[in-house]
Amino acid sequence: MRHPAQAVAGGFAAAVLAGTLLLLLPVARTGDGGATLTEALFTATSAVCVTGLVIVDTSTHWSGFGEAVILALIQIGGFGIMTMASLLGLLVSRQMGLRSRLTTAAETKSVGIGDVRKVLLGVAKVSLLFEAVTALVLTARFSLAYDEPLADAAYLGLFHAVSAFNNAGFGLYADNLVRFVDDAWICVPIAVSVIAGGLGFPVLFELRRQFRRPSRWSLHTKLTVTVYGILLVLGAVFVTAQEWSNPGTLGQLDAPGRVLAGVFQSVMTRTAGFNSVDVAELREGTLLGTDVLMFIGGGSAGTAGGIKVTTFAVLFFTIYAEVSGDTAVTVFDRRIGSRVQRQALTVALLSVAAVVAATLALVELSKFSTDVVLFEVVSAFATVGLSTGITPDLPTSGQLILVALMFLGRLGPITLVSALALRESSRRYQLPEGRPLIG
Repeated sequence: MRHPAQAVAGGFAAAVLAGTLLLLLPVARTGDGGATLTEALFTATSAVCVTGLVIVDTSTHWSGFGEAVILALIQIGGFGIMTMASLLGLLVSRQMGLRSRLTTAAETKSVGIGDVRKVLLGVAKVSLLFEAVTALVLTARFSLAYDEPLADAAYLGLFHAVSAFNNAGFGLYADNLVRFVDDAWICVPIAVSVIAGGLGFPVLFELRRQFRRPSRWSLHTKLTVTVYGILLVLGAVFVTAQEWSNPGTLGQLDAPGRVLAGVFQSVMTRTAGFNSVDVAELREGTLLGTDVLMFIGGGSAGTAGGIKVTTFAVLFFTIYAEVSGDTAVTVFDRRIGSRVQRQALTVALLSVAAVVAATLALVELSKFSTDVVLFEVVSAFATVGLSTGITPDLPTSGQLILVALMFLGRLGPITLVSALALRESSRRYQLPEGRPLIG
């Protein structure tokens, strides 16, 4: 039987291919003629991988049909290709085979095969709930405050709600959400939806059951909520302080508007990709700090990208244990096994390698400075979508590198490597221990 990770990788590739073919149709683009292959491939990959990077303006380049294709690809990518396929199979046949359950377990990070059906239904309910509530709030705001016709307001609300919960960052305005920088009725619902999608489905399920009893939360939920919250607060303080007097970003707003914009940008670094300020005007220090926040990303088994907050937490506590001289890594009165530590280290180092290699390549291929190239690369790999605006001006080869990064970042280094592995083997003996000098 095919390894589940291979099926996940194949499913995502098939969705990208299907999206590319649909966006190549003349009806998908406004004006005469169809999109180029690069435009269609880049947009389809960005949508399926819920990234949000674009090389053409979504609202003006694509027709209503093209926008509908993008919206569908975002939803499919958020659910996960195999999750969506299993949901459809469940609705049709009311039963699932072993292969389908194993595949879905690999995509949703389910604990047990028997729980997959419950997880799938829960994923559907939670996703639709958050998207529906967010869409209703946004629709009301677009209609009442911006005089949009009800049908247009509903479409804008739905599109941005789906994009928000799936951490995609696609917007239907040329400036993304910059025009709404101080509008809490737009920014807050989108931010809440982004946080919900970024925490991950396992965390949402557990919070729903045990919200008032944190002591009963699993280690995964405790780590995710704690680290996610800390990074969110630190990111908001960092961005707000850095950009407080910058006339190109927060400096033009009043104090409440600056705080709202700072918090909103911190939330978006959890791999959502919406921006309410001009990213190109951010100071160099803010860009670098945002790189770090984007690289860490959000929660596992959700719609966020990055190496994930749990990976970052495991690495942090592993370093802390080594510095403290502890023989075991413990977090919240639980010991972290060596296998989990190796997984975290592997994910982090493979991710760093991918980012460094892509940055070096793009610096050589383009005329842009290293800081903005690094920002674009991290944004692509972490499936964030924030951009300083250089992506459309990159050469085609550079844009294809970003396509590969988005695909790799969505699947995750471990999933992609295991998907490419032909077989798994375990050594039945141990070699003598060696102690090379470190440092």
